[in-house]
Amino acid sequence: MSPYIADAAAWQESWDRQQEAYLPDREHRFTAMLDVVDAVHDADRPLRLLDLAGGTGSISARALRRFPDARVTLVDLDPALLALARASLDGRVTIVTADLGQPDWLGALPHREYDAVLTATALHWLPAERLTGLYAELRDLLRPGGVLVNADHMPDDALPDLTKRLLDRARTRREARYAAGAALSWSEWWERAGADPALAPAVAERHRIYPTGHSPEWNPPVSWHLAALRQAGFTEVGTVWRGSVDAAVAGVR
Repeated sequence: MSPYIADAAAWQESWDRQQEAYLPDREHRFTAMLDVVDAVHDADRPLRLLDLAGGTGSISARALRRFPDARVTLVDLDPALLALARASLDGRVTIVTADLGQPDWLGALPHREYDAVLTATALHWLPAERLTGLYAELRDLLRPGGVLVNADHMPDDALPDLTKRLLDRARTRREARYAAGAALSWSEWWERAGADPALAPAVAERHRIYPTGHSPEWNPPVSWHLAALRQAGFTEVGTVWRGSVDAAVAGVR
């Protein structure tokens, strides 16, 4: 093991800084998501939380700080990100390797009744028909009164021109940060991960799983997500956070 991955906290911080270049309000959305969890949490029993497409465990770590007794399950397919999750979370989370693109991912879960499912900036890789199906699967995983929160790129379809201007502005600011060395780009971060002797095998395996990268991003407006959640059978649906062209939608079972 290299001395760098041995310091899992440093790798996790590196991931967070790279992500914040895309999402300057990342911590705000996480806080809003955990506020929703707090609203439905029964304090008389440990929280059961599913961190969906959880990557390195950014949400899991923040959930455990806020709910120390939580029983957290993290699901992802990326072997490199899961390696970092295992190292940084140190056995406090049940980690599951599964492909959300296939309905049989449910069979890998340790149980089937969660208080909350959280996912952030991840499900835009799924096509419309698969995401619609996944929403229904997630509803069935929740206990009555449990909640799903999905935070992602979800523009307001009533503001098409303003959305384009906001995206252009964010791109310009991000590129300026890269040029100044204030943050690593996505590709630069993966280059460094692949150069680390301890992470290199997992990064190589990642390239085998995603030989051309992820599927093309699909970013429908927030109205699409709300309609899909209603179709999936959630009793209450709505927007619980918005930041620029991103939003977090919630569905209550």
